Amino acid sequence: MPNQGSPADAAAGRAGSSPIEPSLPIDFVHIHAVQAICEILSELDVDPDDILEQAGVRTQIVGLTDVVSYASLGRLTALAASQSRCAHFGLLVGQRTTLASLGLLGALMRHSPTIGDALQALARHHGALNRGAVIGLATAGLDAYVSYAPYEPEAEGIALHCERALAALTGVLRSLCGPDWSPHEVLMPRLEPPDTAPYREFFRSPVRFDQENAALVFPARLLRRSIAGANPLARQALERRIQRHEAALPADMTDVIRQRLRVAASRTRIDKRQVAQMLAIHRRTLSRRLKAEGTSFRLVADETRFGIAKQLLSDTTMSLAQISAALEFSEPAAFTRAFRRWSGTTPSAWRNERRPP
Repeated sequence: MPNQGSPADAAAGRAGSSPIEPSLPIDFVHIHAVQAICEILSELDVDPDDILEQAGVRTQIVGLTDVVSYASLGRLTALAASQSRCAHFGLLVGQRTTLASLGLLGALMRHSPTIGDALQALARHHGALNRGAVIGLATAGLDAYVSYAPYEPEAEGIALHCERALAALTGVLRSLCGPDWSPHEVLMPRLEPPDTAPYREFFRSPVRFDQENAALVFPARLLRRSIAGANPLARQALERRIQRHEAALPADMTDVIRQRLRVAASRTRIDKRQVAQMLAIHRRTLSRRLKAEGTSFRLVADETRFGIAKQLLSDTTMSLAQISAALEFSEPAAFTRAFRRWSGTTPSAWRNERRPP
């Protein structure tokens, strides 16, 4: 049931069982971030109701959880940052994320045997609470990376989404590792703001802006650290509850393909055959299911690459050659041709029109 009221009002009185609505946005995000935005705006003497109305935020219920669309959350965050004149607004929102605010998923992480198991659980079940982006966990030599990769092609405020997520991941890891924990390095896919002090003070580590991906870097040995007080029986029960919740969520093959493509985009190119193998279905079945949703593999792949290109063009100073390589084009000219086909203009012209002064 759509709701135009404040997030606090929308969250009240929802303890009873509610059916999943057919109109539920596929790119849903838990309402906690909206509540945090409203609290921060009030603290900064900005009327949150006015910003909510401008952003057109509407909440819906999935199971027992209030959600908003990923796109509307990005629009709301961007408006809040602009109206409050706070360049690090996404950072402030992310700092308010706790294990408790993650609900069942936070409890599952708390009762995982190791930090690595907790992060794997977060990556595996992130879609149960939040769509529109994927969490990744990888190792390279002595380093580990936990990343946040948006895949919703039309979402606004991607840079703010990313810094919110990195702050949230840092807070969650401090809940599990202790308040003194800090990453070795933070990779931020956004332009360097005029004042970087809030980022240094919160992360307590080097923050590198203008990066291709959003990620926290830390020693891989941390993944083996045991979590004190973890209860194996509680973990098993929580895993079953989350799986039941996931099974009740609306299925959308287009969203699944976008997730797979976004994960692969930070590693290597992926094709239709590989995606079909990942999903354990035949390529023709994949094509039929996408056709039933009014799209095709190529359209979804192009949407995903176009979304990444727009984000890197608007939120970083990466060169066209660097963006072309990141998107696995054979040369910058091929990227330019593809971008013109997608948008009707060149990457340089698109960047110049949207780059903030």
